Amino acid sequence: ELEQMATRGGGAARALGWLIAVQFDLRAGAAPVEPDGAPSAAELAIPSTLSADAGFAARWVIDGEDNRGLPFAIVDKKGARLYVFAPTGRFVGESPVLLGSAVGDMSIAGVASRAPASLAPTERTTPAGRFESEPGHNARGEDIIWFDYDASLAIHRLRPSPASQRREERMNSPRSDGKRISFGCIVVPVAFYDAVVRPSLGRQRGVVYVLPETQPVAEMLLF
Repeated sequence: ELEQMATRGGGAARALGWLIAVQFDLRAGAAPVEPDGAPSAAELAIPSTLSADAGFAARWVIDGEDNRGLPFAIVDKKGARLYVFAPTGRFVGESPVLLGSAVGDMSIAGVASRAPASLAPTERTTPAGRFESEPGHNARGEDIIWFDYDASLAIHRLRPSPASQRREERMNSPRSDGKRISFGCIVVPVAFYDAVVRPSLGRQRGVVYVLPETQPVAEMLLF
């Protein structure tokens, strides 16, 4: 459950103009809107249950084809939720997640060379960025979705843990701040992993967008 900062993806040209136009609204906390006209492909595909940040990112990905025809997922750290999409942009499903215990959008220097147990609680961040994912296995042979193999950052099932961590209880809690408990990996319920994550991201490469919590999401997508 270690991680490192990902390279942030650039946008397609046709998505760039309206991204700049809505950046001020994002800083003010307003939900982004597209220019007047017919609904985009993204608007027709995205359910209204997505958070403002996740909906904004999904529209940007689908309209700009940033996922390059691959399945993709959006992680809203503020709401502690994962949204999964098919290569076409079709919405597949969503779930609460457990995240790194520390608030922050960057990993500490040299995190890849550190043992998980050596990380202080304030160092256990889930970094923001655009990650190219791939299916794989951990040292126990469990199938997982790697973000960055070298840094051991992955999406994986909820595993047995000490009772004091109350991970299952945290997962089911409506409080997003209670879901900060991992070393940095994104942890999902077993049933959701098997029914949604594995069929989507576990059969081929994909893209995972981890949205920031300390800056506007447009800044991550633009740069």
